[in-house]
Amino acid sequence: MGALTQNGSRKPSNRPSVIFAGVVTTSLFLWTFFKLPLDSIPFLSRMKPDSCKCNQSDPAFNLRFDPPISTFYDDPTFGYTFHTPIKDWDQKRTAWLELHPTFFPKSHERVFLVTSSKSTPCESPTGDHYLLRTYRNKVDYCRIHGYDIFYNNVLFDPKMTRGWGKLPTVRAAMLAHPEAEWIWWLDEDTVITDMEFKIPFHKYNDYNFIVHGWPNEVYVKKSWVGLNDGSFLIRNCQWSLDLLDMWVDMGPRSPNLDMWTKVLLDEFKHEPTDQTALAYLFWKNQHESFGKKMLLEEGYYLEGYWIEIVDTLEDISEKNLEIEKTEGILRRRHAEKVSEAYALLRDSSLENAGNEFGSLRRPFVTHFAGCQPCNGEHNPLFTGEDCRNGMTKALSFADNQVLRNYGFVQRSLLDPSVVSSISFDYPP
Repeated sequence: MGALTQNGSRKPSNRPSVIFAGVVTTSLFLWTFFKLPLDSIPFLSRMKPDSCKCNQSDPAFNLRFDPPISTFYDDPTFGYTFHTPIKDWDQKRTAWLELHPTFFPKSHERVFLVTSSKSTPCESPTGDHYLLRTYRNKVDYCRIHGYDIFYNNVLFDPKMTRGWGKLPTVRAAMLAHPEAEWIWWLDEDTVITDMEFKIPFHKYNDYNFIVHGWPNEVYVKKSWVGLNDGSFLIRNCQWSLDLLDMWVDMGPRSPNLDMWTKVLLDEFKHEPTDQTALAYLFWKNQHESFGKKMLLEEGYYLEGYWIEIVDTLEDISEKNLEIEKTEGILRRRHAEKVSEAYALLRDSSLENAGNEFGSLRRPFVTHFAGCQPCNGEHNPLFTGEDCRNGMTKALSFADNQVLRNYGFVQRSLLDPSVVSSISFDYPP
């Protein structure tokens, strides 16, 4: 195959093939003439399928190794529910990682995505269809970036219904996956609309909990919609378990529910939903050392409201195609597994594009809050058709980013049933 120039055109060159052939020929000559073992020839030893070592920077996980040494899992008092408090989780988790060394490298940046839906069929005729597509959207993102995902459709705590149900699920995921540093919760009605974007975890070295929101709305106006917990990041550590305990204590399973209902109505003028309780925890702890570990992210759409996003998607698509026409390397065909390399190239082209509303950047997460796709009981401020069309647009917008790696694209964001094969140098 020819080499690729910066503008995307190809020029013929046999040089890589000649070099490769020369290396192989020389290696075989050394082996034949000097009777050297294959392992002593670096090039050939690296080609052996069993040459992976656990102390390398990114080894394969050993999924068949669990030493017979006691860990927290063997403690009969250890449990996955809020009925069993956990202490010293950081030490327990570190000890587990030391016993499972293939999981230790890069454990500080490993992400485990968690989402859920109800266990029974949707009341809305199209609800199950849309939830299947939103779940597949999350699976696509995880596959591209090498993340694991857990889809839960049962209540881990029957008393914690509606939005509160995410908290027992997140807690159980933390304990079931000590190899993951971050748990990323996404509501069922969210769509990842930038399949290339990587969460900037380097920004969060000093934080343990990140949610999309606006400090002035939460800390000054005390607005319960000053943040949205449809998408949040929580570090897998003891601090986070303590936060979850505080959060749950304000909900429907708490003996203190009546007290918290009064507090939240007094301070935030709203009933104790999971989101109101979280906003209160941000506000109440803002000057405490505990609260310094909590961040309201307003620099990008960790969660963006669909009303202000869906009508911009077609324009964003066109502008990104224009960028690809001038940056030829972005048009290069490539394997899906190396998509992150091209994401970095695209990001450099959008260095001054801004973030959130009005930006050329793709919105990271689009949240269809108020649409209730499963039961169809949408907010009266908009129609069911508005919700369905918006979700179709957002899902098609995301799908197109995935389908291009398979040689296809949807020509209309409102008609996902029809795809077209794309040309070699798309977009032309």
